[in-house]
Amino acid sequence: MTERPATALRRDAATLAIGPSALSWDGTALTIDFDELSVPIPRRVSGRVRVLPSAVPARSFRLDAAGRHHWWPVAPMARVEVALNRPDCAWSGHGYIDSNHGDEPLEQGFAYWDWSRANLPDGAALLYNPTARDGSSHSIAVRFDAAGGSHDFAPPPPAPLPATRWRVRRTTRAEPGGPVRVLKTLEDTPFYSRSVLTTRLLGEQCVAMHESLSLDRFASTAVRLMLPWRMPRRFF
Repeated sequence: MTERPATALRRDAATLAIGPSALSWDGTALTIDFDELSVPIPRRVSGRVRVLPSAVPARSFRLDAAGRHHWWPVAPMARVEVALNRPDCAWSGHGYIDSNHGDEPLEQGFAYWDWSRANLPDGAALLYNPTARDGSSHSIAVRFDAAGGSHDFAPPPPAPLPATRWRVRRTTRAEPGGPVRVLKTLEDTPFYSRSVLTTRLLGEQCVAMHESLSLDRFASTAVRLMLPWRMPRRFF
C-alpha cells in the first residue's frame, strides 16, 4: 500500500506489479506477493496471500443513475491462504475479491456509502448502499452461491450502528428478529471504517464484513494532508 511513480508499474494480461509487490492470476488463484514498509513506524511487512475463488461471476452492478460508476464482485466466495515472513505468522479462512471502476473520482459521484458481505450456510449475501452527491440513494442486495449463481433480493430495512471514534457514521440493512451490532472495528480512520458485524439476512443470523466510507471527509483538505502518514509515497 505504497504510492509509487509510473516507472514502478509493470503489467501484462495476468500480472500487475508495483515496486517490489505484485499480483498474478493463473486461472485458478490470485497470488499476492508483497514487501512493503508500514507507517507511521517503519517496519517491514512481507509475505504471500493466495485467494482461491469458488467461481468468478461476470455480473457487475451500476452504482449511479448516469452509469459512471460500477461495482464488480469478482469473487464473492473464496478461500484465502496467508503466509507472512515479517511478521512470522500464517492463517487461512474465507474471503472475497471485488472491484470498483468509474469515469470520475469517487468523491465527485458520491457523498457516502456502506457495504457488507455476510457468509451464509450455502453462499454469501452482499449489500451495497451508495448515497450520490445529489442526495439520492439506492440499495443493491444480492445473494451468490458457490457456483457463482446470483439472484437479487429485496433490501431489508436500514439498521443503525454506532459511529466510529472519528465520528464516521455507520449504517447497514438487516432483517428484524436478530441483533445487529459491531463485534469488532478493524480499521478506523477519519473517512473510512471496516468492521465485523453480527446481523440477520435472508432468515439467517450471520457474521458480516462491513465498511463505511465518507467521501465528504475524504475530499476535505485536512484528510488529504493526513493520507501520506497512512500510505507512504516513493518518488523512485
